[in-house]
Amino acid sequence: MKKILIADDEDILRMLIVDTLEDDFEVEEAEDGKEALKKIRNTDYDLIVLDYMMPYYTGLEVLEKIRKDQNSTKVLMLTAKAQDSDRQIAIQKGADYFMPKPFSPMELLTLVENILIS
Repeated sequence: MKKILIADDEDILRMLIVDTLEDDFEVEEAEDGKEALKKIRNTDYDLIVLDYMMPYYTGLEVLEKIRKDQNSTKVLMLTAKAQDSDRQIAIQKGADYFMPKPFSPMELLTLVENILIS
């Protein structure tokens, strides 16, 4: 079963994402950037879902650090910052996919399935 890390500081949103994905994937959670980075450095994931804005380290900072570690795991950025410039920055830092908040759980599931099947 494919393993996914969900890193988001919003408990309710994290719970919604886990509920959406847990039937088809093994899902782990992190509630901030520091916890996410620790888990990423200690566990192999097939996909990392990062919130753009989190305490301790932002999603972008986590992304930069894991790319410096030569970690090539696919990364999906979730963010309320949906401007084109935000998307470009995330892509430049190494994000593979970008999804603006709010989003439909079914859209997220479809995107995750497409990412992990391709």
